[in-house]
Amino acid sequence: MLFVYILISILAGVSVVVSRIINSNLAEKIGILQGTFFNFILGLICSYVFLFLSGSSVALPMSKMESVPLWVFSGGAAGVLTIVLSNYITPKISAFYLTLLVFIGQLFTGMAIDYFTLGEISSGKIIGGILVLVGLGYNLLVDKNSDSEPAANQNKFFVESNKIV
Repeated sequence: MLFVYILISILAGVSVVVSRIINSNLAEKIGILQGTFFNFILGLICSYVFLFLSGSSVALPMSKMESVPLWVFSGGAAGVLTIVLSNYITPKISAFYLTLLVFIGQLFTGMAIDYFTLGEISSGKIIGGILVLVGLGYNLLVDKNSDSEPAANQNKFFVESNKIV
């Protein structure tokens, strides 16, 4: 079962990178905020279809709603901010560096949340985070020395005449 969870996690990671590139292409064509808006409209429609197909309902009993703290609904606003920022930065740096930098942000945010909510953070996590930073620094140095700095617009994938160019 662990293999299935690992595979699902990898597929989720792939979908994040692919959707980021697709979203930035839309944003470049119609605008960052407009692209974000349509991203969430389509996401809302897809969510509703998934709810319908699963037999679930959007309506929740008031007793459930009253037990949910209001702040947990802010995930949608955080998602909008994530898409806006991604739509802005994705065309400017390579997919590799974008993915790595987003991962570093997630890694250290996760460590901070663990520290403040669980009251602990292991030295292994700190060392692992530092190793990721060192790896990024090394890769940037190698790219700089080989005169092949990450090119802007490297993430441009456009579908024209049934082929990706």
